[in-house]
Amino acid sequence: MEYDIAIVGTGPGGLEAAITAKIRNKNILLLGSDNLSEKIDKGHVFENYLGLSHISGSDLNKSFLDHIKSLGIEITNEKVMNIYDMGDSFTIQAEKNMYNAKTVILATGVSFGKPYENEEQFLGRGVSYCATCDGNLYKNKKIAVIATSSKEEKEVNFLAELASDIIYIPLYKDIGKLDSKIIIKREAPVKIIGNIKVSKLVTNQAEYDVDGIFILRDAISPKTLVPGLATEEDRVIVDRNMATNIKGLFACGDIVGKPYQAIKAAGEGNIAALSAVEYLAE
Repeated sequence: MEYDIAIVGTGPGGLEAAITAKIRNKNILLLGSDNLSEKIDKGHVFENYLGLSHISGSDLNKSFLDHIKSLGIEITNEKVMNIYDMGDSFTIQAEKNMYNAKTVILATGVSFGKPYENEEQFLGRGVSYCATCDGNLYKNKKIAVIATSSKEEKEVNFLAELASDIIYIPLYKDIGKLDSKIIIKREAPVKIIGNIKVSKLVTNQAEYDVDGIFILRDAISPKTLVPGLATEEDRVIVDRNMATNIKGLFACGDIVGKPYQAIKAAGEGNIAALSAVEYLAE
């Protein structure tokens, strides 16, 4: 099945894009989280969201959810690993499935963080962002896993079933129940070393010989997510129509730069969806 528009991200930008595209009778795929946006949900009070004065983040998140449900919009709860430009369409590689769409709107926010030294150089050569996708490549091998939140612990336990040795570096406070073979290190990753493939992970305290390194973040850097995408620092470059340098690919919200405001992201999501609809008509 090929969708008209695939939308990646369930913050204000992605949700508004989905609503606008749905109203325009497009067949959409919305990839993200059932919890929508943690950034919104944890917000104390929003004072400048038009029509919803002095609303809490949790109530605003609920309003978003109620709105998309009223339109019959469903969320596909999968993290997107890569998006490939196929010329006249896009192939989207998610954690569990592959999807095809005529156009794509990126609305992934800015939670990806700065890459470690040599991380991008060794992507696909020992560095992976997806345990489900690449775990079987490391059966009975030594691996290191870096995770930014407790949400990734299920994936870490899955990898522990496969690897012979696993070093776990959690970049968060409270650790849940982990497999007994997992060795926890409260250290800061610094760089990745290797030749053709990864051979070591260097932290601020030690060096570890490994066959692979899994870096589990909430989101992936846009230039890693989409090969060939033009960026400036960590901002996706777009024009006034939210169009990127790749034909048929649009972006909106925090991923395209400041100000990091919910109302701004929603407005850009509307523009991105209208631009995608116009692109399809052409």
